Amino acid sequence: MIRTVLTRAAGYGTPAVFTAEHPGSARGYRGGETGYPFRLAMTAEIRGGLGVSSELDRLYRDIITGVGEDPGREGLQDTPQRAARAMQYLTRGYRQTVEEVVNNAIFESDNDEMILVKDIELYSLCEHHLLPFIGKCHVAYIPTGRVIGLSKVARIVDMFARRLQIQENLTKQIADTLMAAIRPAGVGVIIEAQHLCMMMRGVEKQNSMMTTSMMLGSFRDHDRTRSEFLKLVRN
Repeated sequence: MIRTVLTRAAGYGTPAVFTAEHPGSARGYRGGETGYPFRLAMTAEIRGGLGVSSELDRLYRDIITGVGEDPGREGLQDTPQRAARAMQYLTRGYRQTVEEVVNNAIFESDNDEMILVKDIELYSLCEHHLLPFIGKCHVAYIPTGRVIGLSKVARIVDMFARRLQIQENLTKQIADTLMAAIRPAGVGVIIEAQHLCMMMRGVEKQNSMMTTSMMLGSFRDHDRTRSEFLKLVRN
């Protein structure tokens, strides 16, 4: 049983704290069911229990054997260890928290115009097939007295992307987290990505692109704000 502690900001007021328990899961994000925003405070079971282990090495060795290969041959002797390290890197978002990623890089500002970070490279793993999806993320917000460090927007994207994901949830998690971190007037997030799970298997459609969006606050409520965001992204 892994315990996660989530904080839910009640509107723009004081965060309410609650604990959720879910067996066999190490997902670093369990929000979204009741609106935004959610933040994760990882417990020691998650943060300390996901190091590279001999158990993960063994499982990769079993996979190699299961597909009909010999894990003892020269080219595959160290593959289980390498694959385990690679998987740990590709899922390192489970071992990060919003607090660590943002690192207090929130600053006072009297700017109240839209701030947009475009074309953030994004690499994630489809939680259904463990195959990559690759694309770019556009994040915009309208500050209300506070702005966040530029690199922290990209780090938030990476933190959630480096987990087993579906693009729909990833888009919402990024938007919810930014909304919680600086409480802006609104947040807009768009992700455009290609999914290898439908490019190299299944329907094998090589030119397909999936686009998802999440609009919160003024981006959802005001057509002009949303239109400005979409125009800036397209340009």
